[in-house]
Amino acid sequence: MNRLASLRIVVALLAGALFGFGLSLSGMLDPARVIGFLNLASGHWDPSLSFVLGGAVLVAVPGVMLQRRLRRPLLDDSFHLPEKAEIDGRLLAGSALFGAGWGLAGFCPGPAVSGLLMGLVPVFLFVAAMAAGMMLHDRVISGMLPR
Repeated sequence: MNRLASLRIVVALLAGALFGFGLSLSGMLDPARVIGFLNLASGHWDPSLSFVLGGAVLVAVPGVMLQRRLRRPLLDDSFHLPEKAEIDGRLLAGSALFGAGWGLAGFCPGPAVSGLLMGLVPVFLFVAAMAAGMMLHDRVISGMLPR
């Protein structure tokens, strides 16, 4: 493995660890807190995660602005951005499924993977079900859907 590849792995691990720490610190690993944020109609809405989302936007916007000014990233030959720009039925269905899963389980993929370190059975079950759903989609469902 060359030096650049090793550096990419180290930077990815550090970024992932920082992301996981931030999720843990912010309370995003607590499904009850996430469901309390998503459940506006209960009368017991927990707005604290709005600060987490606002902080994410404050970090992401300058990052996107910087990315648009650069010809290429520091550790790769090009940026790997989505090529598809239109909103279609597949995107809407996937977004709805993601939102429903997040609302029902209180986890989205990033916090769920970070939550594996807590060693809780529900987290392992969620991640296993998520991985099974991804494999089912890739091996079966994606071939049946129109492109």
